[in-house]
Amino acid sequence: MDVLAESLGGIQARGALFRQAVMDPPWALRFDVGVPLTLVTMLRGRAWAVPAEGEPVPLGPRDIALVRGPAPFTVADDPATPPGYRVTAADHCARADGTEAGAELFRGVRTCGVRPDAPALLLAGAFDGGSGAGGRLLRTLPGLLVVRDGAVLGPTLDLVAAEVATDRPGQQVVLDRLLDLTLVSALRAWFDRHPADAPPWYRAMEDPVAGPALALLHGDPARPWTVAALAAEAGVSRATLGRRFTERVGEPPMAYLARWRIAMAADLLRETDATVGSIARRVGYADAFALSVAFKRLYGTRPSEYRAAAAGGRGWSEATRYASESSQPWV
Repeated sequence: MDVLAESLGGIQARGALFRQAVMDPPWALRFDVGVPLTLVTMLRGRAWAVPAEGEPVPLGPRDIALVRGPAPFTVADDPATPPGYRVTAADHCARADGTEAGAELFRGVRTCGVRPDAPALLLAGAFDGGSGAGGRLLRTLPGLLVVRDGAVLGPTLDLVAAEVATDRPGQQVVLDRLLDLTLVSALRAWFDRHPADAPPWYRAMEDPVAGPALALLHGDPARPWTVAALAAEAGVSRATLGRRFTERVGEPPMAYLARWRIAMAADLLRETDATVGSIARRVGYADAFALSVAFKRLYGTRPSEYRAAAAGGRGWSEATRYASESSQPWV
């Protein structure tokens, strides 16, 4: 069982904003999309990523910047350049004052800018999935991280660059999949280069005791696990499992399982129309009442209220709460 894959499953590009911009200096784009995660890369030229809080970070050609939302941020030729244009979910080419830029910046499908051969070519994509399993992963990330040396992602970025300005049947699906692939590749590269800063559960997957236990919990989360049963399956004593798992993951096995079950329930509430009772049984709770009690303890709201908020487009509240926890860029 791949714990990272399960966590990334909650963060996906679905009909996502995916655009490129070509700019002459001085230039600055303010990203105000309001999503949990945005990916930015310079396909040509250099820039600065300026988070809502924290210091600006330089971006070289093909560096990948991941910015945790929903707070706005700016990408510019210089940190001192004021934003001239504003990127929103509705329009990639709006002026910063809110007026429409119109034909003056239109350069074809999913592209805006001053002229096709301008020295700066920026590409950006936005992700859904700020709660549940995806939110669990996002909480471990800094507000801004940068994966240097885009050569490791070269083939993927080449595909993206070739497809983003294309308009063919099924194009949005192609772009969504490419954006997902770019995210997975960037996170794996960043975790590999910064192992001490990777999520504890990610590092723990390589541990001979905690790793198998994590795989067992993720492989069958609805099973009525106890520490004794988990230890027996993992082939170690209860004491060894409890100590090693807590050291490596940061919390005891049953506490981890409870959080994972609720994360799964949150995704099912947001993405399906299954009843709360059926979701409860699917993630390991006896009935809707038991799930509701556990869900409210961790999320501060009942499952039905959470589902209504997500359906009403208010599903970013959790991501908003987490966005303020870490704004220091990590490079």
